Amino acid sequence: MSTTITTPVPAIISIRGLTKAYGTFTVLHGIDLDIAEGEVVCVIGPSGSGKSTLIRCINHLEPFSADSTITVDGIRVAPGKALAKVRAEVGMVFQSFNLFPHMTVLKNVMLAPMRVRGTVKADAERKARDLLARVGIGEQAEKFPAQLSGGQQQRVAIARALAMEPRVLLFDEPTSSLDPEMVGEVLDVMRKLAGTGVTMIIVTHEMGFARQVADRVIFMDSGRLVEAGTPEQIFDSPRQERTRSFLRAVLNH
Repeated sequence: MSTTITTPVPAIISIRGLTKAYGTFTVLHGIDLDIAEGEVVCVIGPSGSGKSTLIRCINHLEPFSADSTITVDGIRVAPGKALAKVRAEVGMVFQSFNLFPHMTVLKNVMLAPMRVRGTVKADAERKARDLLARVGIGEQAEKFPAQLSGGQQQRVAIARALAMEPRVLLFDEPTSSLDPEMVGEVLDVMRKLAGTGVTMIIVTHEMGFARQVADRVIFMDSGRLVEAGTPEQIFDSPRQERTRSFLRAVLNH
């Protein structure tokens, strides 16, 4: 069962009829979704349900069917000049860090503001150092990514995304490739971000984190939006049997 999920306030992200297929296999089935500015949304569901594909479509890292519509702050997401504007406003943090190994941590964070926004080097460096301190690794600025732990690298990736001053941050299972003892440090950074007013869409398997930080939790299954609501509603009294069975499996694991 798929459902239309809207917000009572103007949406910064609006998705209508989002369909994505790989050959004959349909990954997303006509999804409708609105995300309000400043909202923190956690997307949960079984592996293969289309969660990561959904958020990768928002900045067109995944192309989608021509009859689908995604707008970000009123700009339609489509190949062309407008896409650069969208990507300048939408930061993304991946499962696997995607840092440049030949650059120091500091230069990784400085790069995009200088190249995309034209920030002068001194300003980019000052801001990068501030952001690295904010995520708790200011003392690692001159190191290379390979010299850091996985948790530290993911915090660099978050600082790099923040350096562009995005209006929207997308997180694609940011803790899934980390050793268990490193998960907490990344989630702590994300908890602090959740209170800053930036719009966040987080694909996560961390149910306790979703309950704690989300304004809304969305449950996906088989490429469809099955149910959405407050964390209390979704985790304590889900309406759909598929949501209940998923939560029974993951919370009793």
